[in-house]
Amino acid sequence: MSLSAFIAKRIAFNRERTFSRFIIRIAVAATALSVAIMILATALINGFQQVVSQKVFSFCGHIHITRFQPNAGPLTEELPFSVNDTLEREITAIPAVKDFNRYATKSAIIKSPDEIEGVIFKGVDADYHWEYLQQFITQGSILHFPDSGYSQEIIVSEYLARELNLKLHDRLLVYFIQNAGEPPRVRRLNVAGLYKTSIEDYDKTFVIGDINLLRKLNNWQENEVGGYEIVLHDYRQMDSVNNLIYDHYLPDRLASQTIREIYPNIFDWLNLQNMNERIILIIMIIVAIINMVTAILILILERTNMVGILKSLGMPNRSIQRIFIYQAGYIMLAGVLLGNVLGLGLAYLQKATGFFKLPEDIYYMPVAPILLKYWQVALIDAGTLVLCIFVLLIPSLLVRSISPVKAIRFK
Repeated sequence: MSLSAFIAKRIAFNRERTFSRFIIRIAVAATALSVAIMILATALINGFQQVVSQKVFSFCGHIHITRFQPNAGPLTEELPFSVNDTLEREITAIPAVKDFNRYATKSAIIKSPDEIEGVIFKGVDADYHWEYLQQFITQGSILHFPDSGYSQEIIVSEYLARELNLKLHDRLLVYFIQNAGEPPRVRRLNVAGLYKTSIEDYDKTFVIGDINLLRKLNNWQENEVGGYEIVLHDYRQMDSVNNLIYDHYLPDRLASQTIREIYPNIFDWLNLQNMNERIILIIMIIVAIINMVTAILILILERTNMVGILKSLGMPNRSIQRIFIYQAGYIMLAGVLLGNVLGLGLAYLQKATGFFKLPEDIYYMPVAPILLKYWQVALIDAGTLVLCIFVLLIPSLLVRSISPVKAIRFK
């Protein structure tokens, strides 16, 4: 151990009641608080993004293939196309693709005895992968498909059920909007289940039913669909797989879109969380730096006599500077370790108990989610230590301006 490190250790762990000891405790506490807030902010934002993304992808998949329509929006009814067995085999052969579902949508109005609501009826077939939607069903069951004809069951959201005063197994009238000025066609359907995603764009808009009912209403053939929903193993491959499908597999009349392109508002909200995360990290780093600069200046002023004596004994300025840099390093290390204990402890407590609640209509979830990525925790720790110690080189230059003669007289 070098002489500078030895002196710094003795000062840092000195048990005498001095003003510097009080300052060191404040510096450790402030650093710990900054690190804990950074860890919690990162874990919360990771959790938000994971939960919302999973809900979006589970309900609608990652990529949609439909007939090309200029200026089509997310609620535009699809034009029909025949099921393409070759295309389906080629898509499922892509390693990144997990599953696909056939679907179609149609505008409708639901009428209960007291209320009416406009909705999008999403039709699916008997081969639909219900494991993705099953997690959102809070009451009842999935649809039951008959061998012939169409299912008279429907799944509605808890929001629509509440607005329309519906309960499980209630019968309701659904008016399907027809094209070319034709009057709506009416069907009486049964509520088989209720779902809840907490995503307003879905819960206020979609009901789930049988695609065969839409085929009958639209006069489609038995093998015609409105589109394919493609589910991937890894959402991060969404853009690359979409480009691959569009460039190499789709016939001219079909087009593909990622769910990010269909619902940009949700993903804009998620990207905004990244900006919030960066702002919080920058603020906490600045707080830690200001706190440590203040602490080291006070420590240098309190040890002015010691600096003068060491200079008179021939110790160079650089070695004396290292004493205070080492001392700040001990303070920083203690603060970072305590910050990890506090931040990770609160994160695990929230993950286990969910004690911190959220307004579900704003944040799409009832409790604050936690997703810890330990490489991010390590990066926060290392970044805080390196950046703060590097900045502390500036106030340590004060040592060079201290005169040995005046410093020894200083009291």
